[in-house]
Amino acid sequence: MKVSQIMFLGIFFIGINSIEAQERTSFSLEEAIHMAWTKSNEVSLANTKVNTKKYELQSVKNNQYPDFKVSGQYQRLAKASVDLKINKNSGSTNSVPVVNQLMIAQANANLPIFAGFKIQNSIKVYDNLYQAETANSLQTKEDVAMSVVNYYASLYKAQKTVELLKENQKKAQQRVTDFLELEKNGIIPRNDLLKSQLQVSKVQLSLDEANNNLNIVNFSLTTLLKLPADTKLEVKESDFVDFRMDNIPTNEEPALQNRKDLEAIHFQEKASEANIKVARSAYYPSLSLIAGYTILDVKNVVTVQNAMNFGVGVSYDLSSILKNGTMVKLAESKASEVQNSEDMLTDYIKIQVQKSIEDYQLALKQSNVYGEAVEQSTENYRIIKDKYDNGLSDTNDLLEADVEQLNANINKALAKANVVQKYYELLSVTGQLSKTFNLSKI
Repeated sequence: MKVSQIMFLGIFFIGINSIEAQERTSFSLEEAIHMAWTKSNEVSLANTKVNTKKYELQSVKNNQYPDFKVSGQYQRLAKASVDLKINKNSGSTNSVPVVNQLMIAQANANLPIFAGFKIQNSIKVYDNLYQAETANSLQTKEDVAMSVVNYYASLYKAQKTVELLKENQKKAQQRVTDFLELEKNGIIPRNDLLKSQLQVSKVQLSLDEANNNLNIVNFSLTTLLKLPADTKLEVKESDFVDFRMDNIPTNEEPALQNRKDLEAIHFQEKASEANIKVARSAYYPSLSLIAGYTILDVKNVVTVQNAMNFGVGVSYDLSSILKNGTMVKLAESKASEVQNSEDMLTDYIKIQVQKSIEDYQLALKQSNVYGEAVEQSTENYRIIKDKYDNGLSDTNDLLEADVEQLNANINKALAKANVVQKYYELLSVTGQLSKTFNLSKI
């Protein structure tokens, strides 16, 4: 009976572990980024803004085409007073007709020919704004990709930290078990046992904090990727282990060529220049071709059919000579704002790139140092452990060596992920991150 219960419990726990393993979702960094590009709210909003600018451009282009209007009226006239001058002049004695109905149908066409180049320059304004919004949407995808990289790296760091802390926890708990026996036999003082138990508590606190960070990062990433809130993500080790870094930028030139936010402001500058020309167009008259067709029927009085007209329409707002100077100065001032913004962004990009280069180099140096620290701490723990076993070192030295070895292992694992993270950050500030993950496929 007991054997059966033990087997049942064993199968039960195996089943639980299997379910937990099945619930964990694992995908590569590239898969996560492509998922964010297709599902995130930021990208959806950016795409919507591009479509809005596209429709605005099409709306402005429609101003090139003729306006064609058709109208009709039917009116009942109540006791209309009719005075026919023609009958009086001709001396006719015919009775006055009863007029109680009026029908009018008209068709008018108006084709703009010249409006001071306003239509053409307006099209240039909105075309450049559309191109700027398109560049902004690509920059948004670049930013979203970097957010995924940061979350992904943080998730990897949290997972490795939890993994190493659990390994150290098992070792610390085993030490407590060993010290309990030694303390019972009077080989070590109770104080040493308490110190080992205290270390288990400290490891547990660190493990709880690491799990808390893991849960927060996991939830943030699943929210960004529009995954169910209870999804447990697992980072692929291959995205950080033996990672190859190619074409590492060394100056700001790639950023000035590839940054989409800088490209967007270039298009905004072109749009502001075209907008100045739009403002100046008010100094010129407007010309248009006009044509029309009219049918008129006043019951019992007159019927007009096939009344066609065509000609040229001219309009000129004389007040614009005095008033429009302000509008031109306003457009020029806005263009100056865009130019200043471009200069500021260019300087900011240079600072960003230089900082990212320095951060990447620092991450490489730290990774090398932490790699050496693992070897040193491992050897140090081995020596201290031998001394402790031979009574040449105390418990404080042993526990301190153990903590140093744990910290070195954690720092080494995190340093590798940090190098990859700083590499991607360097690609991002130089506008090359999206190319790495084949943005053209999205």
